Amino acid sequence: MRVQNKRAGGSRTEAQPRARARALSAVVAGKARPRGTFPHFRRAGDFIFVSGTSARRADDSIAGAGVDPAGRMVLDIRTQTRAVLANISDILASAGASLTEVVEVSTFLARMADFEGYNEVYSEFFGYQGPARTTVAVAAPPHPQLLIEVKAVAWAPARAPGGTRRRTSRRGHT
Repeated sequence: MRVQNKRAGGSRTEAQPRARARALSAVVAGKARPRGTFPHFRRAGDFIFVSGTSARRADDSIAGAGVDPAGRMVLDIRTQTRAVLANISDILASAGASLTEVVEVSTFLARMADFEGYNEVYSEFFGYQGPARTTVAVAAPPHPQLLIEVKAVAWAPARAPGGTRRRTSRRGHT
């Protein structure tokens, strides 16, 4: 896996062997490059914080954004929601976690009128036993074709040598 590690003295890119500890923060190869100076995810102990993620692809096109035969822009909240959650899944996988370990989600919609379509697709990924969630409408997303951005927090205990997860007691001690 190729990641960009962020450290106090700047940044450096290195190939990361599987035997080494996971990156504390990383820009994930094959995903849309962040448009600012921030990583796709940041690990803090057993928590993984996923930066705001959109339906933007690695080639900078946007899933769920197209032009109809009359030349009008068509934006599809369902397609964008699926793409966002798939992007988050990929980012979590690169950090050694999955969507099943997501404990909190914050969703930012460009239009609250899209809530029903977003919620329908979200329910394909998560149910009542899923993460805590907040959904709000925002004045303007970072690109006019984006209808949704999601940030997430996952709880995924670091792996011990040999690939097994560290067991944590109820008090949080290892």
